[in-house]
Amino acid sequence: MVRFLIRAAVFLGTAALGLFLAALLIPGFHVHLAGFLVAIIVFALVQWLIEWLVAKIFHRSAPTVAGIAGLLSTFIALWIATLITDGLSFDGVGAWILAAVVVWLTTAVLGWLAAKFLLNDRAAARRR
Repeated sequence: MVRFLIRAAVFLGTAALGLFLAALLIPGFHVHLAGFLVAIIVFALVQWLIEWLVAKIFHRSAPTVAGIAGLLSTFIALWIATLITDGLSFDGVGAWILAAVVVWLTTAVLGWLAAKFLLNDRAAARRR
Protein backbone atom coordinates (compact mmCIF):
# COMPACT_ATOMS: atom_id res chain seq x y z
CA MET A 1 0.00 0.00 0.00
CA VAL A 2 2.85 2.37 0.84
CA ARG A 3 4.51 1.58 -2.49
CA PHE A 4 1.25 2.44 -4.31
CA LEU A 5 0.97 5.76 -2.45
CA ILE A 6 4.57 6.63 -3.30
CA ARG A 7 3.95 5.85 -6.97
CA ALA A 8 0.75 7.92 -6.96
CA ALA A 9 2.56 10.87 -5.35
CA VAL A 10 5.40 10.58 -7.87
CA PHE A 11 2.94 10.39 -10.77
CA LEU A 12 1.00 13.46 -9.59
CA GLY A 13 4.17 15.37 -8.72
CA THR A 14 5.84 14.71 -12.07
CA ALA A 15 2.63 15.66 -13.87
CA ALA A 16 2.49 18.95 -11.96
CA LEU A 17 6.15 19.72 -12.67
CA GLY A 18 5.79 18.78 -16.34
CA LEU A 19 2.75 21.00 -16.82
CA PHE A 20 4.40 23.88 -14.96
CA LEU A 21 7.61 23.55 -16.98
CA ALA A 22 5.66 23.43 -20.25
CA ALA A 23 3.79 26.58 -19.22
CA LEU A 24 7.11 28.34 -18.59
CA LEU A 25 8.77 27.22 -21.83
CA ILE A 26 5.94 27.32 -24.39
CA PRO A 27 4.29 30.69 -25.10
CA GLY A 28 1.03 29.21 -26.43
CA PHE A 29 0.45 26.85 -23.49
CA HIS A 30 -1.30 28.37 -20.49
CA VAL A 31 -1.88 27.05 -16.99
CA HIS A 32 -4.61 28.80 -15.05
CA LEU A 33 -4.21 28.78 -11.29
CA ALA A 34 -7.91 28.28 -10.54
CA GLY A 35 -8.12 24.91 -12.26
CA PHE A 36 -4.51 23.75 -12.06
CA LEU A 37 -5.03 21.16 -9.31
CA VAL A 38 -8.04 19.64 -11.07
CA ALA A 39 -6.12 19.67 -14.37
CA ILE A 40 -3.21 17.82 -12.73
CA ILE A 41 -5.51 15.15 -11.33
CA VAL A 42 -7.45 14.74 -14.60
CA PHE A 43 -4.25 14.67 -16.64
CA ALA A 44 -2.57 12.13 -14.34
CA LEU A 45 -5.61 9.84 -14.20
CA VAL A 46 -6.15 9.87 -17.96
CA GLN A 47 -2.47 9.29 -18.65
CA TRP A 48 -2.31 6.44 -16.12
CA LEU A 49 -5.41 4.80 -17.62
CA ILE A 50 -4.09 5.01 -21.18
CA GLU A 51 -0.67 3.68 -20.18
CA TRP A 52 -2.33 0.83 -18.27
CA LEU A 53 -4.47 -0.06 -21.29
CA VAL A 54 -1.46 -0.01 -23.62
CA ALA A 55 0.51 -2.21 -21.22
CA LYS A 56 -2.37 -4.70 -21.13
CA ILE A 57 -2.82 -4.73 -24.90
CA PHE A 58 0.88 -4.85 -25.79
CA HIS A 59 2.13 -6.74 -22.73
CA ARG A 60 4.70 -8.77 -24.70
CA SER A 61 6.15 -5.84 -26.59
CA ALA A 62 5.56 -3.23 -23.87
CA PRO A 63 9.20 -2.04 -23.65
CA THR A 64 9.22 -1.44 -27.40
CA VAL A 65 5.91 0.41 -27.37
CA ALA A 66 6.45 2.23 -24.04
CA GLY A 67 8.02 5.39 -25.46
CA ILE A 68 5.48 5.85 -28.22
CA ALA A 69 2.61 4.97 -25.89
CA GLY A 70 3.86 7.45 -23.29
CA LEU A 71 4.01 10.27 -25.81
CA LEU A 72 0.59 9.43 -27.27
CA SER A 73 -0.96 9.11 -23.81
CA THR A 74 0.46 12.54 -22.96
CA PHE A 75 -1.10 14.06 -26.12
CA ILE A 76 -4.47 12.51 -25.32
CA ALA A 77 -4.32 13.31 -21.59
CA LEU A 78 -3.54 16.97 -22.31
CA TRP A 79 -6.39 17.18 -24.78
CA ILE A 80 -8.89 15.59 -22.36
CA ALA A 81 -7.67 17.77 -19.47
CA THR A 82 -8.31 20.88 -21.58
CA LEU A 83 -11.80 19.65 -22.43
CA ILE A 84 -12.79 18.76 -18.87
CA THR A 85 -11.12 21.54 -16.85
CA ASP A 86 -10.34 25.23 -17.16
CA GLY A 87 -6.84 24.72 -15.78
CA LEU A 88 -5.09 24.31 -19.15
CA SER A 89 -5.42 25.99 -22.53
CA PHE A 90 -3.58 26.07 -25.87
CA ASP A 91 -3.30 28.82 -28.47
CA GLY A 92 -2.77 26.35 -31.29
CA VAL A 93 -1.80 22.87 -32.40
CA GLY A 94 1.90 23.73 -32.26
CA ALA A 95 1.67 24.64 -28.58
CA TRP A 96 -0.23 21.41 -27.90
CA ILE A 97 2.44 19.30 -29.61
CA LEU A 98 5.33 21.09 -27.90
CA ALA A 99 3.60 20.93 -24.52
CA ALA A 100 3.03 17.20 -24.92
CA VAL A 101 6.71 16.62 -25.70
CA VAL A 102 7.89 18.74 -22.75
CA VAL A 103 5.44 17.12 -20.33
CA TRP A 104 6.28 13.63 -21.62
CA LEU A 105 10.03 14.15 -21.27
CA THR A 106 9.66 15.69 -17.82
CA THR A 107 7.38 12.97 -16.47
CA ALA A 108 9.47 10.20 -18.02
CA VAL A 109 12.82 11.41 -16.68
CA LEU A 110 11.56 12.46 -13.24
CA GLY A 111 9.43 9.33 -12.92
CA TRP A 112 12.41 7.14 -13.76
CA LEU A 113 14.66 8.98 -11.29
CA ALA A 114 12.05 8.85 -8.54
CA ALA A 115 11.44 5.14 -9.08
CA LYS A 116 15.17 4.45 -9.12
CA PHE A 117 15.92 6.34 -5.92
CA LEU A 118 12.68 6.19 -3.90
CA LEU A 119 11.33 2.74 -4.65
CA ASN A 120 14.66 0.92 -4.87
CA ASP A 121 15.76 2.39 -1.52
CA ARG A 122 12.63 0.98 0.13
CA ALA A 123 13.27 -2.47 -1.39
CA ALA A 124 16.90 -2.41 -0.22
CA ALA A 125 15.81 -1.36 3.28
CA ARG A 126 13.41 -4.32 3.47
CA ARG A 127 16.22 -6.72 2.59
CA ARG A 128 18.40 -5.48 5.48
